Amino acid sequence: MRVQVGIIGGGPSGLLLSQLLHLKGISSVVLEKHSRDYVLGRIRAGVLEHGFCKLMREAGVGARMDAEGEVHEGIFIADGEEMHRVDLQGLSGESVMVYGQTELTRDLYNAMGERVIHGVENVQPQGLLGDPFITYTLNGAAARIDCDFIIGADGFHGVSRQAILNITEHGRTYPFGWLGVLSETPPVSPELIYSKSTRGFALCSLRSQVLSRYYIQVPLSDSAEDWPDEKFWAELKRRLPVAVADRLVTGPSIEKSIAPLRSFVAEPMQHGRLFLAGDAAHIVPPTGAKGLNAAASDIYYLYHALAAYYAGDEAGLAGYSDRALARVWKAQRFSWWMTSLLHRFPEQSSFEQQLQDTDLDYLFSSECAMKSLAENYVGLPY
Repeated sequence: MRVQVGIIGGGPSGLLLSQLLHLKGISSVVLEKHSRDYVLGRIRAGVLEHGFCKLMREAGVGARMDAEGEVHEGIFIADGEEMHRVDLQGLSGESVMVYGQTELTRDLYNAMGERVIHGVENVQPQGLLGDPFITYTLNGAAARIDCDFIIGADGFHGVSRQAILNITEHGRTYPFGWLGVLSETPPVSPELIYSKSTRGFALCSLRSQVLSRYYIQVPLSDSAEDWPDEKFWAELKRRLPVAVADRLVTGPSIEKSIAPLRSFVAEPMQHGRLFLAGDAAHIVPPTGAKGLNAAASDIYYLYHALAAYYAGDEAGLAGYSDRALARVWKAQRFSWWMTSLLHRFPEQSSFEQQLQDTDLDYLFSSECAMKSLAENYVGLPY
């Protein structure tokens, strides 16, 4: 097979890039090791920056998002019994969209046709400094795709980053995880609630008016089996203001899992004709809702750079890594700050606790600080 762009990884990043390129007349194919049903079974973040929403519309797949997604103009931050609303729209002029990653992936699949090949194994990007190609096996048979460029959107554990020589990796692993529960219950609040308590962090989120997503901070040594539904709901209530806990509707969990929190950046994000995007190059803790959105900014830069290349301008591709990383590091800073602000850290000293409390008090007392939070939360400009 011969295409202009070969994309490794069939998550939202790879699919969105392929769809955007398709509308520009640039041919591509997406290689994904899992089945479509497996990909659509992943439960992931659902808070989209306004820039991501614009990309979905530009790709021609934003109609259902706009019809069924929920526009949120603010978020709540709870500190003990105190509730403070961050007016995202008023402070930044922008809002966010709550729309599940599963649903936006479904929208992209419906537009992709046969440009996705599922069930591939032994994928290897090759010829990166000359004439690139991707080898793989499908149903036991060897196959090859020749292309002008290879995009590695295959996640943290994928093969693409391993193909880049002299790569520098920066990272931090946090000493806790998030236990997440999805339930067919009405959300406790029309807007997300980030809650800091002496027992640890909690988040009240939602996917729709009949589907809620809740999280609590737990030790990394815990497993989902350690948290039957009754225990989870009881602990969640303890970490919320009483007025919120009293109106919480509980029910059987339909999905439950623990995700470790990690910050990670690999640089550079390109080598020859291979370009990394999304989790293949960077991961953020989910506190700032930046994981999927940081991947979308990579796709924005790649899409415009590839379109410019085929129109005769190679400068965008040459500068892709520097440009993408500049925004990635800002997302890392915000995610690290939100995580540090709202979680209980093991062996936290009284000095560190006082600084954390003071940081939160300053946030609530300063319009400039609140504006900075809002500006970052809705998404910095591309």
